[in-house]
Amino acid sequence: MATIIRVDLSGEHGPLAGSAEATPQPAPSADRSYDITIGSEILASSGRHLQQAEARRAVVIADSAVEELHAGTVVTSLQAAGIQTTLLIVPRGEASKSIAEAGRLWQALAGAAVDRSTHLVAVGGGVVGDLAGFVAATFARGLPVWQVPTTLVAQVDSAIGGKTGINLPAGKNLVGAFWQPRGVIADIATLATLPEREFVSGLAEVVKYGMILDAQFFGWLEANAAAILRREPAPLEHVVARSAALKAWVVERDEMERAGLRVVLNYGHTFAHALETAAGYGTLLHGEAVAIGMGAAADLAARMGLIGEDIVVRQDALLTGLGLPVRTGSLSLPPAENLIDIMARDKKTLHGRLRFVLPRRIGHVELVDGVEPILVQQVLDR
Repeated sequence: MATIIRVDLSGEHGPLAGSAEATPQPAPSADRSYDITIGSEILASSGRHLQQAEARRAVVIADSAVEELHAGTVVTSLQAAGIQTTLLIVPRGEASKSIAEAGRLWQALAGAAVDRSTHLVAVGGGVVGDLAGFVAATFARGLPVWQVPTTLVAQVDSAIGGKTGINLPAGKNLVGAFWQPRGVIADIATLATLPEREFVSGLAEVVKYGMILDAQFFGWLEANAAAILRREPAPLEHVVARSAALKAWVVERDEMERAGLRVVLNYGHTFAHALETAAGYGTLLHGEAVAIGMGAAADLAARMGLIGEDIVVRQDALLTGLGLPVRTGSLSLPPAENLIDIMARDKKTLHGRLRFVLPRRIGHVELVDGVEPILVQQVLDR
């Protein structure tokens, strides 16, 4: 039995809850709500989901890392459901989130005479999800898209909420669109195939949810870190389900980042995106950059007197206990001034004033405006 978490964009959502058991249903036509389906060995149900949504044709966009492992299972399931299916492969890695790769996919869709009734299905990690989602949002002025995340970071974060985008040399995710999926199918069995570094990288986003929204979940992560690292199925399913529920709760209330709530999801990301840009896309995995960014954000908050040093220590202990970095270490980076210049182009910056999502306590963060660059420099030089 799969766990179903509803992303309710009808405007009639209720309070934050964990999850509920249900039978997958197509998103109602009256709104853009959709289900996140979480379970083990559920890739083979992909065809049923699209069939319920009355799809007749699909284009699967997958990264090369999962072409043989998982994309074939999805293609077979879609074809068995009577859905005409085409498979397009993109190179793995952050470099694929580019204008060039988006253009190649647009041309491929045009060459295949894809119309607005064709469903795109993104199979892979956050890179292919962001890229395929952006292509879906822009080709023919919008195609329905399904997210089938096969990495931890995608299952708990990037596949949920409709943020899509590509990178520019000037910065990460500077071009994009909000484009909600028709559904998310998260098969935790795919996590067993992840290389250790990639699996551990995804845990940064999980820790983030505890820091920004759920102190009890943070404590649970501390108590269950060893079982999570062993990838035991029960703890792993709880990690994905709780993280997805927290992400859905935020998205429901601030889909387009207009109410100020959704910005909390960017905890650690202002530092992280600058590090990724400066180091060169792909040098750091996204979760590694986020972990370092959370370490820097907590340090900054402590320097500003927003939190005590005990919270910094506790967060660092959980991150390092899960195998994540909290410092840049031997990473080759430009001077702090250059990193601050990159941060000044961050989407959260307002009128050139640096703004950061910073913790007030475990389970609660706030957007802090007008942070002095000298403090940021001290954090970066630590």
